[in-house]
Amino acid sequence: MNISPLASVHPKATLEKDIVVEPFAHIHEDVIVGEGTKIHSNAVLYPGTRLGKHCEVFPGAVIGVIPQDLKFEGEYTLVEIGDHTVIRECVTIHRGTNDKKSTRIGNHCLLMTYVHVAHDCQIGNHVILASYTGLSGHVQIDDYAILEGKVAAQQFTHIGKHTFIGGASLIRKNIPPYIKAAREPLTFAGVNSIGLRRRGFSDETIREIEDLYRILFIQNSNISKGIKAINEQMNPSSIKEEILQFINSSEKGILRGMI
Repeated sequence: MNISPLASVHPKATLEKDIVVEPFAHIHEDVIVGEGTKIHSNAVLYPGTRLGKHCEVFPGAVIGVIPQDLKFEGEYTLVEIGDHTVIRECVTIHRGTNDKKSTRIGNHCLLMTYVHVAHDCQIGNHVILASYTGLSGHVQIDDYAILEGKVAAQQFTHIGKHTFIGGASLIRKNIPPYIKAAREPLTFAGVNSIGLRRRGFSDETIREIEDLYRILFIQNSNISKGIKAINEQMNPSSIKEEILQFINSSEKGILRGMI
């Protein structure tokens, strides 16, 4: 363990082995930092922060501060971050509220500079949030999603797995899995086929995904007609079931098709 004498570490914080804490970092009480994690200078970990193994927190990051939700009444909540996740400069991550009790970020994630993650967000594994991305409260992001810089997500939106969101996009509706989204207003921009191939999806599976979204967003004038056509034209499969379940459970609705 390598803790600088110029760092401020509360005696009631829990630090596992092989941790590095640089000068002027500040770790409050009721903080747990996992094995092999590095905390850079001027990072601040507030009470309720749970940081996994082999993470890295860069200067100016603030994790575990109370939420900006006016309904918050001081209830005990957490920020929980998984293993091998990197938090770059000036990222802010707020504690949860009574809704989820915790703001959660998974394993192997990368949050680039000036990202903001508000209360009760639930972020999966291998997610990348590029610089200046802002998530309002209660946003859910599934595994392997990538959000380019300056993306803003409205509260309670759900971003499906293996999605790619173009820079400066405004997310007001849910984003189904496996697709790319861009433009203003945000629209379907094709299947994230390059990302899927990189992650080992077969050509057959990618073609099935492309066929499904072609029927949904290009060949039909609205989502209801598209879902009906998918059920009539495509054979049952786990991919079909997964995508339709996501769409049917999206109370906020999903993004629009190509204009």
